[in-house]
This record gives sequence, structure tokens and C-alpha cells, in this order.
Amino acid sequence: MSASFRFSLAARCSVLLAAAVMVLVLSHGAQGAGLSSSFYDGSCPGTRDIVRRVIQDARVADARIPASLIRLHFHDCFVNGCDGSLLLDDDAQAAIMTEKNVPANDRSARGFGVVDNIKRALENACPGIVSCADILALAAEISVELAGGPSWTVPLGRRDGTTTNIESANNLPSPFDPLETLQEKFRNLGLDDTDLVALQGAHTFGRAQCQFTQRNCTAGQSEGALVNLDGVTPDVFDNKYYGILLRGRAQLPSDQVMLSDPVAARTTAPIVRRFSGNQKDFFRNFAVSMVKMGNISPLTGRDGEIRKNCRRINKKPY
Repeated sequence: MSASFRFSLAARCSVLLAAAVMVLVLSHGAQGAGLSSSFYDGSCPGTRDIVRRVIQDARVADARIPASLIRLHFHDCFVNGCDGSLLLDDDAQAAIMTEKNVPANDRSARGFGVVDNIKRALENACPGIVSCADILALAAEISVELAGGPSWTVPLGRRDGTTTNIESANNLPSPFDPLETLQEKFRNLGLDDTDLVALQGAHTFGRAQCQFTQRNCTAGQSEGALVNLDGVTPDVFDNKYYGILLRGRAQLPSDQVMLSDPVAARTTAPIVRRFSGNQKDFFRNFAVSMVKMGNISPLTGRDGEIRKNCRRINKKPY
């Protein structure tokens, strides 16, 4: 397949926190220093409205879409920084191995078709301007806001990566990681315990396959059967998730360890209790942590590209 068809047909893919935007200096760069919330004001002023409209339409048909889209942003930023590398499919000619097939993403990462639709709509409005990596960042913020959570000012101007990192993708946070492993994975990206507890709070909406839950699958359930991560308000972004943790009923083992792990009492448990008792505090910290995570720089720095498309044309059924 030629390089021109490396990606899909989708064509060239409130809490104001300007004061909270950090220049995050990491060992592999500081993308945040080159980002700006006004990046597309002149070149594509309707960017956020276009992204929001596509997501609104998508969630009418699929209530899981907001949670799926924010998960794409997480799994993108934790590998190579926030460069859209998760969107790349296999391409032997370009020496690309997709990150979609690693255990943390295989048959669970979803929402790629919505990203394609967003890219198509943006290309119709302003061709060749908005990167796929910025689409993921905007889609995450809008998904949270549409589900009743906080909104924040998203720094923009990311370039799309041109390669993947399978070794790093295989080290994504796991539902079965002990707390100290989770803390190390977050700390390696400049994220502290407050960021860990806040960002895990994204599990306040969405579903997980029963094979990844603490109670596993019940008799007769397939491994891919879905369970609500928050059985109280499964499609609403709120702080009910932390109350579920306090009752010892978190679906994912990696969530419950923030209270049950031996090191939790002096690290994450007080933050869980704080967020459980104060939704505004959770919302404020979640927004700040999302900006920090979104500033994680890819190894390629500013040497990436604005992709013609977000995915290759030989789409997979996600």
C-alpha cells in the first residue's frame, strides 16, 4: 500500500484553567511550552464547535462514546506523548506496528470511527489545519463536559507522530497493577498521586469487559461482556465513583488499590476520601490533571506533521 493511503478516509486526521496550564518539563521534552488555547483561532475558528457537534450526534446512538473517547486520549498520551500515535494502523512498508493490538487496547479501545468523522468535518471547514492529536485532546474535554463534568481550556497545537512505540504501549497502566506500579507509571510522566487519583476518576462513566473486573465474569458471561464501572450513574461524569471505592465495590482492581493497597493510607486514600466528599474539588483537580497530561511531549517534539487522515483506509471493526 502506498504511503498516501497510510491513514483512513477521514481526511487530514465551565472551569477556565488558563492560569493552571503548566509548562511540564519532562526528560523527553516540553510540548506544553509550544501549545496555546488560541492556536486555531485564526486558521480554524470553529474547531471546538465542530468537534462538539460530531460527538453530540455520536453519543445519541452510543452512550459509551464519551468514555471511549477520553480513554483514547489517555492511551495516546501515555505512549510517546500526546501525538495521536494510537490512531496508526499496521503498515509494514512504513515499519509501523499498531498500538491497537497491545493487551491494553486490543478489542477494547474504540471510538476511532467518531475520530474519523470529526476529522472529516474539520477538513470540510478548514483543510489541512487541525491535527489528529489535537482532535483527541478536544474530544476528551468535550466528552467530559457533555456527560456533566467540568470543562477546561484545552491547549492546542500538537503535531501528529509518524511512528508508534509498542514497548511503551505494552507498559500502559493495567487493571491489575498494584498501587506502587501505577504510581511509578504516572510519576514517570510527571504526574503525582493527586493526578493519579483524579485521572482514575474518569472511570466514573463507561464500561469495562467483565474479564478485567475484580469479580470477573459470572456463569454464562463471555469475557467481553460489559459491566458499568459506576453502577449508580454509569453515563454521568460525577464523583460517585469515589463513594463506590469507599464501599469496596470498585469494578477494576487498579481502582480499589487506591484504598486497599498497603501504601494507600499515606498516599492516595486521603485524596479518594476528599474527592468523594467534594465534587467541585474533584472536578477542579481533574481538569488541572487533564491539562498536565495533555502537555506530555512526544519524543518527536514539534517535528511531526498534520496528518492527511487520522487512520489508514483499511479500517478495522472497532
